[in-house]
Amino acid sequence: MSVSLSRCVCRVATSFLPREHNHAVNTSAWFVPVMTLKTSAPLRAEPKKKKKVDPRMEQLLRERLRKKLKRLEKVPPEYIPIEDFITPAKCQDETRQRPLPRLSFEESEGRALLLKEWCIYTQKQHMAETKAVEVALEAQREALDELKLVSEELYQAALKPDPLLFPFSHEGPANTPPKTIYEAPDGKYNDITKVYVQ
Repeated sequence: MSVSLSRCVCRVATSFLPREHNHAVNTSAWFVPVMTLKTSAPLRAEPKKKKKVDPRMEQLLRERLRKKLKRLEKVPPEYIPIEDFITPAKCQDETRQRPLPRLSFEESEGRALLLKEWCIYTQKQHMAETKAVEVALEAQREALDELKLVSEELYQAALKPDPLLFPFSHEGPANTPPKTIYEAPDGKYNDITKVYVQ
């Protein structure tokens, strides 16, 4: 029906125009043919009307909810066990052991020799470190003895610790004990940590 209506409107509109403009209007980019016009039903929407609720019924509903909450508060909460801390029974079986792989005689001897070589290497490394520390301490002692012979003031200055080597500041305990009635700025809080009872 809309197609026939638009054709009719198009014929009527073009009939009022002179013949020389009629062709120009049909081919013009600014003229939109009536066939392309589309109509749709208007969407008339309004918010849903609230049902009129009887105040007495609303009050009864609230009372029921209150009673349900009281009933739920009386029932003690069921504790949920933490299953991560419970070792399964199949893992507690002592017969479940992973067997060690059987090594050949050559492999076990090679591992023993490798372990001995590693022990010898670490012992040599430790001895070299201790010897280097002893040599450094002996050189420091000799340098301080020579400095003492040259100048006593420089020797005393060399013995003092350098505060800039390791910057460290420390405050000792305060003169007064903490206030017992002091309220922390964060305020009080209730400890609601869940405790599970077996």
